[in-house]
Amino acid sequence: MKKLLYIVVAIVAVVAVVWAFSGKSNATKNNALIAYFSATGNTAGVAQNLAAATGADLFEIQPMAAYTAEDLDWRNDKSRASVEMNDRSSRPEIASRVENMDQYNIVFVGFPIWWGREPSIIDTFLESYDFNGKTIVPFATSGSTPSTDEAAESIRAIVPGANVMNGARFPNDVSADELKTWAGEWLK
Repeated sequence: MKKLLYIVVAIVAVVAVVWAFSGKSNATKNNALIAYFSATGNTAGVAQNLAAATGADLFEIQPMAAYTAEDLDWRNDKSRASVEMNDRSSRPEIASRVENMDQYNIVFVGFPIWWGREPSIIDTFLESYDFNGKTIVPFATSGSTPSTDEAAESIRAIVPGANVMNGARFPNDVSADELKTWAGEWLK
């Protein structure tokens, strides 16, 4: 009878340990958030794959007024994107807020690179929360800009109390395994 009791207790203990750790990725343990802005869907795809690969929460930074194709015409100096990017003080409104931003220690911030840096709506997002003591990891999509270095410098100036990494630029077809390996540097 004692043997049976020990076996039952051991099984319950093993089940409890497995249950406690099941489904919790490093992203969840580190309270990670993936916040992204995507004008054409490219950054959204990368952000969604990153969230799936890491288990981090996902938040889309949506503008109050959606961007149209005309708004995004970078060849037109009067297009909305051109006007916003040429005015460093431009802060497009965001449609919603992250609930309980305080719970996140690591925030991956995704965006398309515009004019060599983050779009102005990312600046709005960064100025909307207290990032002191948090780690911010930028990631971007771009057809031509090779890195996120300029964006990281800009972000550091906006949130000086945060630990801002240089981040990375990804192609649209980046694999989930590559994203998981990359994010693993911060989700230890």
